[in-house]
Amino acid sequence: MGTFIGHVLPGTGFLLIGLWHLFNTITNYARAPLDFHTRPWFPVKFGEGKLRYLELAAFIAGSCLSILAELFIGPERHQPLADDWSIPPEHLNNFEHSSISLFFLIYASVALYAGLNKLALPPGALHVIGALAFSQELLLFHLHSADHVGAEGHYHLLLQLIVVVTLSATLLEVRLPRSFLVATVRSASLVFQGAWFIHMGFMLWIPAFIPKGCHMVHTKGHVVVKCANQEATMRAKALANLQFNWYLAIILVSTVIFYSKTVGIYADKHAYLLLEQKPEIEGGKKGDAAVEMSSHGVERQYFRDGSQSSIDLESSQEAQFKR
Repeated sequence: MGTFIGHVLPGTGFLLIGLWHLFNTITNYARAPLDFHTRPWFPVKFGEGKLRYLELAAFIAGSCLSILAELFIGPERHQPLADDWSIPPEHLNNFEHSSISLFFLIYASVALYAGLNKLALPPGALHVIGALAFSQELLLFHLHSADHVGAEGHYHLLLQLIVVVTLSATLLEVRLPRSFLVATVRSASLVFQGAWFIHMGFMLWIPAFIPKGCHMVHTKGHVVVKCANQEATMRAKALANLQFNWYLAIILVSTVIFYSKTVGIYADKHAYLLLEQKPEIEGGKKGDAAVEMSSHGVERQYFRDGSQSSIDLESSQEAQFKR
C-alpha cells in the first residue's frame, strides 16, 4: 500500500463499493421508506441472478489481490521474510496492510457462504464482522510501523477520522437497522474513504502534486514526503485540511442532489404523505387511522397515539375465500 498504485487501487475499490451502497440505500428508501432496512451488502439484481453475489466476489478478489501484492508481488524477493524466517523491519508494513485485507476477506467470505447456503445469521452479525474489519484498519493505521510524521502523517490522520465514522455508523446499524440516515452516512463515508485514498496517492507519490516546500525522500526501504522546514510543514497540513473539507462538501452536496433526484423518480408519494402526516399522540384513545399498503401486500394502520398495526391482506383474503 506504500506506493501510488497501493493507494489508488484500494481507494478505487472503496469508492466503487461506497457508490454502490449509496445508490442502493437511497433507491431502496425512496421506493419504500416505511419498509426500509439497512443491509451489509447489496445483491446485483440484473443478469437473471447470476451476478447476485458480485459485490462479495469483488471484495474477495480485491482482498486476495491486496494480500498477494503486499506479501509476494511487491517485495523484491517475492516473499516478505528474511533468511532466518523473521520479519524484517522494512516489511512490517506489508504484513500490516495484508492483515487489514485479511479481515475484509473474512467478512466477504462469511457473507458469501451464508448467502449461498441460505444460512440464517443472527441479526447484525455481518455488520459486526464488517465493523471488526474497519476497527483493524483503524488500529493498524493509527499504530503504523512506518511511523508517518509531518505532512504525510497528517494525511493519514485525516484518513483515520473517516474510518472512525465508517466504523461508528456500521455499529450503529446493528442498533438502528431501520435508520436511513445511519446507512447513508456509512455509505457516504466509504465513498469518502475511497476518494481520500486516491487523493493521498497523488499528493504523496506524484512529485507534481507534492505541496510546495516538500519533497520525496528514500529512507529505510520506503519513500516518504518530508518538508524543508516547519513553515512548509504547517502549510502542507493546512492544505490537507482544506482538501479534506472540499471533498466532504462535494460528497455531501452530491448525496443530497442524488437523493432529491431519486426520490422524484422512485418515491411512493402515498407513503411519503403518511410520513409527513403521521398522527401525533392525543391521549390514550385510538382515533382514526391512516392506512398504507406496503409493497409486500401488508396493510399498515397508523393511529393517533403513534402506534401501528399490520394486516397481511393476501392472507386475510385467502382465509375468507376458503370459508
